[in-house]
Amino acid sequence: MRPRKKDRHLPACMYQKHGAYYLVRKGKWVRLGTEFQASLAEYAMLLDKRSMGGMPKLIDDALDHMRTRTKPALKPNTLKQYEAAAERLKENFADFEPREVLQRHVVALKLHMADTPNMSNRVISVLRAVFNYALEQQIVDSNPCNGVRRHQEHRRDRYVTHGEFQAICDNSSDNMRVIYEMCYLTGQRIGDVLAIRLADISPEGIVFKQEKTSARLLVQMTPDLEELIARVKALPRKIRGLTLFCSPRGGKPVHYGSVKDAFATSCKKAGVTDASLHDLRAKSLSDTDDQGNDAQKLGGHTDAKMTQRYLRLRKINVGLPPTMPKKSL
Repeated sequence: MRPRKKDRHLPACMYQKHGAYYLVRKGKWVRLGTEFQASLAEYAMLLDKRSMGGMPKLIDDALDHMRTRTKPALKPNTLKQYEAAAERLKENFADFEPREVLQRHVVALKLHMADTPNMSNRVISVLRAVFNYALEQQIVDSNPCNGVRRHQEHRRDRYVTHGEFQAICDNSSDNMRVIYEMCYLTGQRIGDVLAIRLADISPEGIVFKQEKTSARLLVQMTPDLEELIARVKALPRKIRGLTLFCSPRGGKPVHYGSVKDAFATSCKKAGVTDASLHDLRAKSLSDTDDQGNDAQKLGGHTDAKMTQRYLRLRKINVGLPPTMPKKSL
């Protein structure tokens, strides 16, 4: 840092301009006041606060509170999403103190992330929760996220056809194919499918406790489901684990990331585009509804509106046109 040519009586990063004193850090000017002694006191307080961590520390403290004090406890997948959003927030507000974050800063972040509306909404939601925590701790007087509206999220409407599903399965390994088929036959989320224990299977069906909602559900046994379970158990394994799906060598549960990557590879080999592993649940519930069965019960939803988000075989209204009027004689 070069020595000052003027105002040498001022401490580092403190400047006088237009009759007022400012703290300048990374190009940002924070007004301290017009009186020298009062400005020095404000300068010392701000530096002391910054040494305590500022927004990054508040975000970490709030996240730790969510981990340990939130009831009901956050689900592991939800917590993982919060942690990812928290990293984005710490990066964007690294040089801010909590009281310096204004509504316009939140809006600027929202607009900056407009290309990824789902992630933007999640980040702003976590920031709102962080400031709710700060309010309870009397760190701030208001929540700058209040009044900031969410991006409109586009509902996914991709339906995997029977032909596409068959092609994906045909281009998969035996170990992965049975997982995809189980996702389809049970209509459950991939995490819940991979967590099926041998003890969860009975002649009545498969018992699930959904990780996301904690809802308990019995998917009734059918000939197709019984045949699939038999094929899974017949796969060669050096060690048989406690879960239905386990690694061929160590007997450990199959990791979600491995299934996701394998599904993407299978789609590429099959020439199927814009399909994700999560589309299998939507296909299952859509086909269940199309066959006249209860998709809401299979999905484990308490609200029918949530089930509707998964149904992608939209019925098309059929209109009967009028007849052409006859010519008068």
